[in-house]
Amino acid sequence: MPIWDQRAETMSDDERAALQTQRLGALLRRLADASPFYKRRLADAGVDAEARVTLDDLAALPFTTKADLWDHYPWGLLAVPREQVVRVHGSSGTGGRPTLVAYSRGDLALWAEVCARALGCAGAGPGTITHVGYGYGLFTGGLGMHQGAELMGCTVIPASAGQTQRQVTLIRDLKPEVLCCTPSYAARLGEALAEAGVAKDEISLRAGIFGAEPWSEAMRAQIEAVLPLKALDIYGLSEIIGPGVSCECVEAQAGVPQPHRDEGVRCSLHVNEDHFLVEVIDPDTGAPLPPRTRGELVFTTLTKEAMPLLRYRTGDIAALDRTPCVCGRTLARMSKVFGRVDDMLVIRGVNVYPSEVEAVVVAARAVAPHYLLVVDRTETMPKLVVACELAADWTVGAETEEGERERVAAEVGAALLERLGLTTEVRVLPGGTIPRVELGKAQRVVDRTREHDPLRELSE
Repeated sequence: MPIWDQRAETMSDDERAALQTQRLGALLRRLADASPFYKRRLADAGVDAEARVTLDDLAALPFTTKADLWDHYPWGLLAVPREQVVRVHGSSGTGGRPTLVAYSRGDLALWAEVCARALGCAGAGPGTITHVGYGYGLFTGGLGMHQGAELMGCTVIPASAGQTQRQVTLIRDLKPEVLCCTPSYAARLGEALAEAGVAKDEISLRAGIFGAEPWSEAMRAQIEAVLPLKALDIYGLSEIIGPGVSCECVEAQAGVPQPHRDEGVRCSLHVNEDHFLVEVIDPDTGAPLPPRTRGELVFTTLTKEAMPLLRYRTGDIAALDRTPCVCGRTLARMSKVFGRVDDMLVIRGVNVYPSEVEAVVVAARAVAPHYLLVVDRTETMPKLVVACELAADWTVGAETEEGERERVAAEVGAALLERLGLTTEVRVLPGGTIPRVELGKAQRVVDRTREHDPLRELSE
């Protein structure tokens, strides 16, 4: 398929390394000159911003963390005059305080460029009808993919999130070829289209770009079972630019999936590393990790103007592979996000990432792709309760539906025990019980306490 920016996405390793080195040196000089925060941070680390720097020196540079953004809220990390900020985006933070990110006009152009590259990975081109079902607003999803599609010359449907019946009408009538939304909402749209009587072979979609939530290969299979498209993962975070930091291509996605135990090291998302210098580190020690090893993603924004970040610790767990892709792109490839450092659950001494549970639950044919993980903290030792629901098209084999749900719960519980080494309580509920996601990201993990029982709310 055509590549949006042939030169940038296929340059040789030596050419890209030279470009990154030049841009890294320019970034350090600019930070030392224009950012009081980084001038102090570099001085404290003993870094001479005027000295010649190479990529081998990267590990000696200081990290930046989300706490730095909160501590210098709202404008403390600017590297341009405030008057040059033309837009602000952000995400929620602790205590209702958002993590805000400033964009210059050049930053918006950069963002549109990398989102156009993502659409190119999906096979889009001028005139491709693109349905954007991400939310518009402070959240970066909708506007990022919208401006990338406009730059490419696509026909954009700015549907935003929610109002599912209206989205069904737009997809049925306007016949888009590319869908951009969260994976959980893609599953909901597939369900809603079927409920509206639209057969799978009547749906025009051929590619989907899904992000903003970690999602598993099993969820990919579920989405592709209800929508006639190739489900592609896109990665980004507002602190770096928004969606478009990396994206899967159709060619790599079409490859043979790795077994579940290797899912975290199947690397198929192309990182736009001419703009975002990427590392994977040990989250405990900060030491660099070798290729195809899971660790914490760290990014340096080489070309951002308003709020560039040096070695930003994302908290996202993934792996990198620097071998070329069959599509012809020579960019480094990252895996799907396996989880987050701060999202890991510790249940009776066992470390559990929600994505590991999803990989088992969504792969079960008898179960719909909607679930909720409830950490029961009503006793001294927490336990994990997995609430899911029977698939709408599942044929009940037991004498009663309740008996079938109990049988399926036992099967899913056994699969979770094998994968996690942890006994969980699985509750398979009637279809339609788990709340559907209409707006924003799916909330997959909740606590059960003596004061609040989400399991009771599901059964009422």
